[in-house]
Amino acid sequence: MSKNDFNGSIPSSFGDMSSLQILDLSNNQLFGGIPEHFAWGCSLLEILALSNNTLQGPIFSTNFSLMSLSQLQLNGNNFSGMIPNALSNCSFLGTLDLSNNYLFGKIPSWIESMYSLSTFDVSRNQLSGRIPQWMGNTSNLGQIDVADNHLQGLIPRAFCNLNRQLQFLDLSMNNFSGILPSCFKPSNIEEVYLSKNMLQGPLPNAFRKSSFLVTLDLSYNHFSGHIPNWISNLSQLSYLLLKRNHFEGEIPIQLCKLPHLSLIDLSMNNLSGGIPSCLKVTALNKVPDHYSWISYNFLGANRSISIEESIEYTIKSRSYTYKKRILQYMSGIDLSCNKLTGEIPHEIKNILMLYTLNLSHNSLIGPIPRAFSNLRDIESLDLSYNNLTGNIPPEYALLHFLQYFNVSYNNLSGKTPEKIGQLGTFDESSYVGNPFLCGSLAGKNCSPIAPPKAPSDGAKDHGFIDMDAFYASFFACYIVVLLCIGAVLYINPYWRQAWLYYVQMTINSCYYFVMDNLPRNFGC
Repeated sequence: MSKNDFNGSIPSSFGDMSSLQILDLSNNQLFGGIPEHFAWGCSLLEILALSNNTLQGPIFSTNFSLMSLSQLQLNGNNFSGMIPNALSNCSFLGTLDLSNNYLFGKIPSWIESMYSLSTFDVSRNQLSGRIPQWMGNTSNLGQIDVADNHLQGLIPRAFCNLNRQLQFLDLSMNNFSGILPSCFKPSNIEEVYLSKNMLQGPLPNAFRKSSFLVTLDLSYNHFSGHIPNWISNLSQLSYLLLKRNHFEGEIPIQLCKLPHLSLIDLSMNNLSGGIPSCLKVTALNKVPDHYSWISYNFLGANRSISIEESIEYTIKSRSYTYKKRILQYMSGIDLSCNKLTGEIPHEIKNILMLYTLNLSHNSLIGPIPRAFSNLRDIESLDLSYNNLTGNIPPEYALLHFLQYFNVSYNNLSGKTPEKIGQLGTFDESSYVGNPFLCGSLAGKNCSPIAPPKAPSDGAKDHGFIDMDAFYASFFACYIVVLLCIGAVLYINPYWRQAWLYYVQMTINSCYYFVMDNLPRNFGC
């Protein structure tokens, strides 16, 4: 009875269905709590799905005997309290989804005894403490999602025991610190989300052999060192997110060997060097099921449940979160806020279905590639805060899907584009900070400066100086200086005496110099 508009509380009569095996009331508008005698009246229940309602209170207030329960989905409600100990009786539980609630406390240790547990999702709650070591001792645990809680501490080395079966790991938006365990090398993992923690150190060989990895999100941490060259081993990688770390060195050319890359976000690091000309991304027309879904057996059929993971990506100077169902229709490259140099490679024009390109806040030089006009699907182009020169190609008016365009704070020259096509929708903020740009959008007139008028035939050309005015002002200044000297000598008798003495000595020196040298020079 899922995906209806049922409201009210769950009828207590459901607890009298002793032969009931599957109950799915998800995606309704039910409220209240789970009936008390429901827990022990449905002893044969295998699947209980109450997700995406407004149920509240503790999950189970009493003990129960749901020994056959294999899947419990209570996500997307308002349940509070701690994870109930009563669940320890469910030894066959394979899927436990308690995400999107208000649960608090620590992750209980009794879950270690649930050997059939394969999917453990307690994300988006208020859990605290550390990740228990027992997670590494479960033989079937393949999906772990504890994102958006208050967990802290180191990632336990016991995770190394999950190297073979682990397929999905989400520890994002917590307070984990330290480095990744050197022995953690999951070979079959498909999605890794470690963003928004305090992890640090160089990126080890943790994912070197993860050839099935599709998503690697390490953004908003303190990872350092170089982006490793073994990244070319991740042949299925589609989403590489290393934003806001301390990676340095050049962008590895090994990224060009990944044929399925869809999003590359290396922004806010310390990367240097040039942009590899072979760098490319590809929009995925259809994401395979195992990229974004977890499969489980439902009524003997293979059905999928969404884990609803999202990726944060900056478009049009703002950060948005996108679900996988949206990401499969877009592609982008974000290399902003680094120390990249050199020219923008023209080969980017060959990227098919590129939707976003952000190269802002670098030290790129050279002209804006005219060949970018071939990126007919691009929606966001940000080249601001660089040292680009030359004109803005008028062919950009052919980019009919362009919604964000920014070339501000460069050294561009020439005339701003005409307000035609999509370029006509951008204002002065897209071009500010280019002192040599002109046009209506740059606030500067592009008309040439009028030449000076030619002098008349009778006028004399003395260049830039009016000689009559020059002579008049010179003599006036000379007379004023003489008058000032005379006035000073008249007023001060000491200076007058010294001045006359100096004049007398000068006259005497000149006289004797002439008398001593003139007869000798003329042979007299």
